Amino acid sequence: MKIIPKENLPGFSLPMPIYSAVRVADAIAQDGEEFDINVGLEKKYIEQLKKLSLDKSDTDLQNHTGDRARFGEGSYEHWYERGRTPFCLINKRSDALASLVWFGPKPLGEKSIKFRKDREYEKQNVWHTISCRSYSPFRGKRNMGEFTKFAIDVYKKHFPNIKIWAGTDDRNIAMVKLVKEIGFEFNQEYSDLPEHWLVTVRK
Repeated sequence: MKIIPKENLPGFSLPMPIYSAVRVADAIAQDGEEFDINVGLEKKYIEQLKKLSLDKSDTDLQNHTGDRARFGEGSYEHWYERGRTPFCLINKRSDALASLVWFGPKPLGEKSIKFRKDREYEKQNVWHTISCRSYSPFRGKRNMGEFTKFAIDVYKKHFPNIKIWAGTDDRNIAMVKLVKEIGFEFNQEYSDLPEHWLVTVRK
């Protein structure tokens, strides 16, 4: 995927006001499909996100993420209040939400049983987490690597002193492959592999 950042962007801070968005780049996939890259989610894409998260036919999403509870049955507004910053890849032709990457402050390894022994990272507030999603029919087309790296670069410009980690089910092969591709390394201390909880940290 080729990404062309927008020039002369208006200034904005993160996280943005809820329901607002700024187009920060254009993108062209290997198959020629064209996309917008936005920071923030407008309401029409939140509605798409809700429907995608409730899609029972998407077994990968249902089996490996908590998005059904998070977005489908839960409240986007409640989720956003926790300091989340979403980046979205929007197909120009269909106006469909193709991919989503989000960031937000979260102690290293949280969700892991091992994490409970040490809460110093929560006090330091230096760790932010990243999560990545790709939706049908755009999944599997090698768009996520460059999109995710671009999102990280933009986010880090706003939060230069943070460290980024990703947690996933180790059976989520696509996510494990993605985080390795974009420069994350396995963190044994905070992973809990008997429970399939894999923690990776950006180099």
